[in-house]
Amino acid sequence: MNNPSGAAVSAAPRRDLRRRQGIAWAFLTPITVYLVAFYAYPLYRNLDLSLRHYTVRSFVYGDAEFVGDANYRTVLSDATFLPALGHTVVFTVVSLALQFSIGMALAVFFTAHFRLSGVLRALFLVPWLLPLIVSASTWSWMLNSDSGIVNSALGLVGAGPINWLTSPDWSLASVIIANVWIGIPFNLVVLYSGIQGISPQLNEAAMLDGAGGWQRFWRITFPLLRPVSAITLLLGLVYTLKVFDIIWIMTKGGPVDSSTTLATWSYRLGFGSPLPAFGPGAAVGNLLILIAVGFGLMYIRAQRRQQPA
Repeated sequence: MNNPSGAAVSAAPRRDLRRRQGIAWAFLTPITVYLVAFYAYPLYRNLDLSLRHYTVRSFVYGDAEFVGDANYRTVLSDATFLPALGHTVVFTVVSLALQFSIGMALAVFFTAHFRLSGVLRALFLVPWLLPLIVSASTWSWMLNSDSGIVNSALGLVGAGPINWLTSPDWSLASVIIANVWIGIPFNLVVLYSGIQGISPQLNEAAMLDGAGGWQRFWRITFPLLRPVSAITLLLGLVYTLKVFDIIWIMTKGGPVDSSTTLATWSYRLGFGSPLPAFGPGAAVGNLLILIAVGFGLMYIRAQRRQQPA
């Protein structure tokens, strides 16, 4: 004979499983919609822009001609490409090196937990909390050739004024200084948190063995911070590669393209006047994405190698 009660009992777990799956999908739906709307679709749209010859008219009506890799060949053969790539490399490498090293020094400094250390740490967060337009404008005023406080300070020590923002020799250094100032708090916060996760017993044991502060840093703190340092540098790399607003507000990539990076060049192409070059601008943006993805894959591969088998 059939056992209706047994069938009902066996159907109950299936209904419970479907209910839990439905709840899981309900939680996943908002983030899925967000990723598709604000990441997947813009990436697809940017790829489409880079593969077609878009004008203002075709951008509105959507009848742009497919040109394949023509926009990429145009960008790679442009006289601006190599200087912009070089400026991007210098801007990124120097910014990362200074942000990380200064952030690490401050993180180690604040582990002493002296009086007012919490207040000072909070003050160091100010550059990170300010809107970028405010930070960039502030540095533009400070580095002004005629009335900037930096040149005034140099005058007090007998040094001549420097045309920070209007000289091809100093414009890239100026935007690097501003970007380093903005990025130090992020490195400080992340590295300080990583140091707090290191067992104090390790440093105490090293002190008992006669190790000095420098030895403890290189033999204990720095090696144990390697995972935190790696993700800090990766995030800093991705952020620095796409920095646009700081450079645009301070120098607009000039003078004479002396501070133009791939990010500012992409913007100038896509929103230039009198006729914007949508395709080449999108192509430069996609090259930046490929560079960032490449470094991200390198990081993932390095992390897998460090994991025990």
